[in-house]
Amino acid sequence: MKHKLFVNNEWVDAAAGVTFATVDPATEEPIAAVARADAADVSRAVQAADAAMRGAWRQTAPMERGRLLFKLADMVAAHKDELARLETLDVGKPLKDSLGDVDGVVTTLRYNAGAADKMQGETIPLGLDVVDFTILEPLGVTAHIVPWNFPLGMAMRSLAPALAAGCTAVLKPAEQSPLSALKLGDLIREAGFPAGVVNIVTGFGEDAGDALVRHPLVRGISFTGSVETGRKILAAAAPGIKPAVLELGGKNPMIVFADADVERAVDDAAMATFENCGQVCSSTGRYLLHPKIRDEFLDRLQARAAKLSIGPGIDNHDLGPIVSKEQYARVTDYIAQGTRSGARLRHGGQRPRHLQRGYFIEPTLFDRVDARSAIAREEIFGPVGVAVDIAGEEEALAIANGLGYGLAAGVYTRDIGRAMRFARALDSGSVWINGWWLGGVQAPTGGVKESGIGRERGLAGIRNYLQIKNVAVRL
Repeated sequence: MKHKLFVNNEWVDAAAGVTFATVDPATEEPIAAVARADAADVSRAVQAADAAMRGAWRQTAPMERGRLLFKLADMVAAHKDELARLETLDVGKPLKDSLGDVDGVVTTLRYNAGAADKMQGETIPLGLDVVDFTILEPLGVTAHIVPWNFPLGMAMRSLAPALAAGCTAVLKPAEQSPLSALKLGDLIREAGFPAGVVNIVTGFGEDAGDALVRHPLVRGISFTGSVETGRKILAAAAPGIKPAVLELGGKNPMIVFADADVERAVDDAAMATFENCGQVCSSTGRYLLHPKIRDEFLDRLQARAAKLSIGPGIDNHDLGPIVSKEQYARVTDYIAQGTRSGARLRHGGQRPRHLQRGYFIEPTLFDRVDARSAIAREEIFGPVGVAVDIAGEEEALAIANGLGYGLAAGVYTRDIGRAMRFARALDSGSVWINGWWLGGVQAPTGGVKESGIGRERGLAGIRNYLQIKNVAVRL
């Protein structure tokens, strides 16, 4: 199969005629040829978005924008099986997880659809002789550069609020996982969105992504990915004074005290370390454990890891492969660093014997980990958990806050006073108490320090794409 670019509601070839292959990580075989956009293609897409912004879309009432988003949500739901299969082929995750991800896309669309006509300004009391009020206006053309781990979910997390706010968009999916985003183009057109409102360009960061961020007609940027790439995007956006929402890396601590419900903590650790093979920005994998519960926690978690089935995601195993050859090499290198650092490899760390093809890694656990070592400080983005001992609250906070990251953290304790002290003291955009991945589409998420700028989801996510205009009238 060969896939084109989606520009101005039409499927078009890349100007240079270049394609690249997207690869099934379970088989290492190519799935499809995808158009590789360059700066000329990006400019064509941005100009289409700008024309829509100045034309039909600007005249579309907020309630009508919401109606279109509701219709798109219904169409995504109707094509759930197809979209999930595309994501499993591209990313490798179990099909049941991909089906759940598509459900999340539908929820995100419906939430933002319902909010489209509820974003309103305010009146300012300046006295009897002046009427002063604010108007919320869309930023304009927005760029959406999304990662490969939740291809359609990450796209819609920023795309849906941008459309609800009245912006137009150019979406660049990750080169590892473009297929579900390309299917979205058909659904957007069928839902009735005017031409140019959403455009989809596939390609690589160094040409398509960079050109998109730098284009003078782009007025807002959303990016989820690595800290290194986030820095490059900020630098590229700076000359145009473009606002950017960035969700970057994390090394998210799960802090388990002696009075915790260990079974609940283990349930959450198994989910948040191994789901999607640990390829989640807000996953855990850094356990800060009180010595009194350390052995019980790790014994139970190791038993859970040993029971996980591994194989092609299309067969609905518990764990699929790592997304790509490059990411597989990164994860296996960190495992090797862990063993060299003196940490004890409690479980996994190898390719499963029954799988000689594909980028498969066993669920892996280290203990006796030095908090200063690379595996305790750097984001691995794989199915790897590392355990560090903590003596008490002061040490736990020092280790948890001692990194440049600050995306998410979890605290497990029955002491509500301690829980609230940590909620305030942790340098983290999200703090979860006695649970992991709490919240929902209504709850804002994002990082502090090197983990990002801005918040997505909830009403805060829509405000990213609105600017305030103040109007004053002398009576």
